[in-house]
Amino acid sequence: MVSFRGVVVFFRGYGGDGGGRDGGGAAAGERDQGEEGRETAGLAHEAGRESYQLLCERHPSFRERSENVDLVVEISLQPWKVFKPDGVILFSDILTPLPGMNIPFDIVKGKGPVIFDPLRTAAAVNEVREFVPEEWVPYVGQALNILREEVNNEAAVLGFVGAPFTLASYCVEGGSSKNFSKIKKMAFSEPEILHNLLQKFTTSMANYIKYQADNGAQAVQIFDSWATELSPVDFEEFSLPYLKQIVDSVKETHPELPLILYASGSGGLLERLPLTGVDVVSLDWTVDMAEGRKRLGSNIAVQGNVDPGVLFGSKEFISKRIFDTVQKAGNSGHVLNLGHGIKVGTPEENVAHFFEVAKGIRY
Repeated sequence: MVSFRGVVVFFRGYGGDGGGRDGGGAAAGERDQGEEGRETAGLAHEAGRESYQLLCERHPSFRERSENVDLVVEISLQPWKVFKPDGVILFSDILTPLPGMNIPFDIVKGKGPVIFDPLRTAAAVNEVREFVPEEWVPYVGQALNILREEVNNEAAVLGFVGAPFTLASYCVEGGSSKNFSKIKKMAFSEPEILHNLLQKFTTSMANYIKYQADNGAQAVQIFDSWATELSPVDFEEFSLPYLKQIVDSVKETHPELPLILYASGSGGLLERLPLTGVDVVSLDWTVDMAEGRKRLGSNIAVQGNVDPGVLFGSKEFISKRIFDTVQKAGNSGHVLNLGHGIKVGTPEENVAHFFEVAKGIRY
């Protein structure tokens, strides 16, 4: 795995716009043994909520904010300008590629993602096109290039994509779901239709990762949040092989690009996640860091996993939890991070304290 001076590795999803489990922003940082052994930290978009909310008032459409180069750059740089974290996260969404695949969608405030024509038949899936980033999301490449210039190697630039099963879940269910009955019905009664859809997402997301890397992204995180709704045996059929295919494809052309995998609530699948071939597995706070380390094995880096709710506690409590996580993770191959997105209403001074403590840690 390539080691950066400091890397933000948790990305914004639907936080603040009412939706999925794929984001909300987080405080994060990568410990780097090559920089005086100090702990480094980064910040995702939701931490600087006041400036972000003011921008949302001027531009209420999430699609507008995430598909306009100037707005993407402005929002991506907001936390970096305030906190000078070690990474800058592309402001985007895992569903951004969908229109380029002939899948219309929107993100509705208070409701989250809405797929206008859910994919529930073989005919509908056959109409899904392979995603060509250069044609459909040129603003992503332009924004990444500008971000690299703006930060001038003072921070790493990060991109992200959705995993095939998670993307398929949104598209079959028609948006967010509580019981995933529609995609499970397809998986268990018409699996060939789902496999066709998953393969299309796999080819498209591999290309999208390469596109982001070619335009300046220095690491890419793959979100497979909804894969943890699958039993282990079903994960092995409907998620694992497609994740592995993406990683293998990217590593053929971009062998040094760090790939990170996040799946919320992944405790029951933990041993299977390294089989994808990713460089880093991200843990949420429901897994003890020491136990997670042991279960994942020594050949993979780990990310996480302070409970974001901890940031509502006292500064002393926050410090205690940071030190506990760092101690359990050991002194190599660990990315200090929240175990999920930062929560709305988190005191900004507590976010600042998270970074202050993290950056002061020495080995």
